[in-house]
Amino acid sequence: MLGRERVKLASMTIVSSLFQRRRLLAVCAATLALHFVAIDWVGGHLASSAPRAAPRPPPVMTAQLRLTLPKRVESAPLVDVEPLTPQDASQDKPTPAPKSKPKSKPAPAPAPAAPSDADALVAVSAATPAPDDAAAGADASADGSADGNGNGAGPKQPGAGKPKPAVPPAPAETPVAAPPAPDAAPASGTRRYKVQLPPSAKFDMAVARVDADGTKWTGSATMTWHTDGSRYQASVEAGVSLLVTRVNLLVLRSEGEIDDFGIAPVRVTEKRTRRAETATHFNRDKGTITFSASERSYPLQAGAQDKATVPFQLGGIGRGDVNQLGGDIDIQVGDEKEATMFRFQLVGEDELDTKLGKLVTWHLTRPPKPGTYSSRLDIWLAPGMNWYPVQIRNTEASGALTTQTVSNITITESGK
Repeated sequence: MLGRERVKLASMTIVSSLFQRRRLLAVCAATLALHFVAIDWVGGHLASSAPRAAPRPPPVMTAQLRLTLPKRVESAPLVDVEPLTPQDASQDKPTPAPKSKPKSKPAPAPAPAAPSDADALVAVSAATPAPDDAAAGADASADGSADGNGNGAGPKQPGAGKPKPAVPPAPAETPVAAPPAPDAAPASGTRRYKVQLPPSAKFDMAVARVDADGTKWTGSATMTWHTDGSRYQASVEAGVSLLVTRVNLLVLRSEGEIDDFGIAPVRVTEKRTRRAETATHFNRDKGTITFSASERSYPLQAGAQDKATVPFQLGGIGRGDVNQLGGDIDIQVGDEKEATMFRFQLVGEDELDTKLGKLVTWHLTRPPKPGTYSSRLDIWLAPGMNWYPVQIRNTEASGALTTQTVSNITITESGK
């Protein structure tokens, strides 16, 4: 009996130990399963809360419109407009001429004065005084013959009285010496262009200059163009960088109106380093261009511009009708002391490397003109960007080169 109980107790112990081990194994398995579930849940939440890297945008493909270059059209030779100052003086002479006519001997004296002014006048106005002087001399000789015959003057006086009614036709000189004759040449003006001006914008430009001796300079420029459709304002501020400072070399400010010919400047000021500010006035009521730094005056041509507005007027011409650029573009430009005719020619299409990327441009140039200006001016317009001027280069006669290239364009609200 005792042996059986021991066997039974031993078997119960073994069963109990096996049961405990199974329970331990089940607890361990359950613990592991709970750990896996917890790890998976925590990992999922951490992944959702972690900032996800923004997907890389697909590569952007840019395309620029390429326009067909217009066919070249030959233009007539460019004719400069002479200053008005000598013309004003010659126009004042015909008025006293009828009063001085009774003086028989002084009348021929003005004859040599006319050729002295003729070099600055139009050929028509230089030629017209000659018949007046001849007529004056003829009248003088007629009067002299009557006075010379002292006793014989009695019988000849009745006959002399008859020519005197014929002498009044001498006032017919007024049509010959009338002021409209000199004004006829400026009235011919320049070719009229269709102009559609670009919208207002601000331009940041990088400036690179190479002097004639090879010295290099770098700087920056700001160019602005604002218009509300009836008036405009334009400015240019260019300078170079010196160590930690920047020196303004040129400041141009222009303002005026917009008319049927495009930009119509009224006043432009120019300030250069170590020089006093100068102003150019476009007197549209008088039809003249005058200067604060000179006593000269020029006839105001239709479509006349200043140095600040020329690039935008050219852009407006291209924007109005590209075929206009097939011929030479003639523009009168009022400078610091004179008004000169600029002739721009289309060179062709160029692709420029800028901070805005590669830009397809149309290259216009104003070659040097001996006797007038010795520098070359090149302007690059971007047809795909409102025909804005994106590069301007000035090549001086000495070989010095200054290039302004656009680095940023900000289109602004019109009129602000």
